[in-house]
Amino acid sequence: MNDRERFLATMRYQPRDRCPMWDFGFWDETLRRWQAEGLPDDIDTNAAAARLFGMDDFDIICGVHVGLMPEFKSEVVRQDGQYRWQRRGDGVVEKRHKHATTIPEPTEFLLADRSTWPQYKRRLNPDDPARVPADFARRAAGHRDAARTYPLQAGAGSLYGVLRNWMGVGQLSLLLYDDRALVEEMVEALAQCVLAALGKALAIARQEGVTFDYASMWEDICFNRGPLIAPAMFREICGPWYRRITDLLARYGCGIVQLDCDGNIDDLLPVWLDSGVNCAFPVEVGDWADPMAMRRKYGRGLLLRGGFDKHVLARGPEAIRAEVRRLTPLVEEGGYIPHCDHRVPADVPLANYVFYVEEAKRAWGRGLANLRPMGKLKGSAE
Repeated sequence: MNDRERFLATMRYQPRDRCPMWDFGFWDETLRRWQAEGLPDDIDTNAAAARLFGMDDFDIICGVHVGLMPEFKSEVVRQDGQYRWQRRGDGVVEKRHKHATTIPEPTEFLLADRSTWPQYKRRLNPDDPARVPADFARRAAGHRDAARTYPLQAGAGSLYGVLRNWMGVGQLSLLLYDDRALVEEMVEALAQCVLAALGKALAIARQEGVTFDYASMWEDICFNRGPLIAPAMFREICGPWYRRITDLLARYGCGIVQLDCDGNIDDLLPVWLDSGVNCAFPVEVGDWADPMAMRRKYGRGLLLRGGFDKHVLARGPEAIRAEVRRLTPLVEEGGYIPHCDHRVPADVPLANYVFYVEEAKRAWGRGLANLRPMGKLKGSAE
């Protein structure tokens, strides 16, 4: 089987030779640590690392623009000896450390209420012709179904998580009560951009003989104790637009729709399933759930990606082997592609990750000859 056939068979609970071998990725700090432990110096991106570790192929083509057009000017607002405050393309000013790698801290938000919404609204014109690149047909033609050996993903945007980014958690949460109608207007504006751009792209792709194998949405609106918005509110405000997006995808043969959201997603899963989203990613493991429990609760109607606790990788071979074995029955059942539940952190030794990959290929890949070999590490025998 090729990578596309294997992916589709897995997600449709059909017979396949083995499970797809994927991973979520690696933090930059992780790759830098590993370069001191044997990773070749030129392996400094997620894509390069995935190839070295022998992961299967997957790709993204649907490069349509569903967000702000044009974006705000990216510029340094101010700086001192230690920090730089820089405006992002979405208008948010974030504080960045000049001499250390840390997660940037948002400090200023342009979007706050009705008075500041127009400067965003005019950048969300769904009819802007630039939302679908002029060369989209040419690019799509390079991925025709008849010749493609890898799964193809369509990007389907975000309806609430992006607003959280633009406004901050606190301000958006208050706005749900102070001016819910404005939140509904903003969600509709985002959804209309997705529907317009994605609809045009899907039609062009069909003309070129291309069917997207799955679509991906993003939210990241849950933490360890649940969502940032009441599920009932999310259902009322976002649910109908989700359904329009998933129905559009289904009309063009794309029946797998995954949603990227970390944290405890249990309270929002029923809303997503009712709205046509049928794949959870990256199934972050915590005291709330894991992929085994989610399959028992939701059955085969919920497809899963991720669910291998990244923290296990730092505990050594025995813990890694035990977790691989624990997940293997779910892997064998299908409807599940196992990989780390987020990027591999920098506390994981390279030797541990290599052991994980080898163990996963043996158990989940059934040790087959069609598994891609791992590349050479520094100091390994030629």
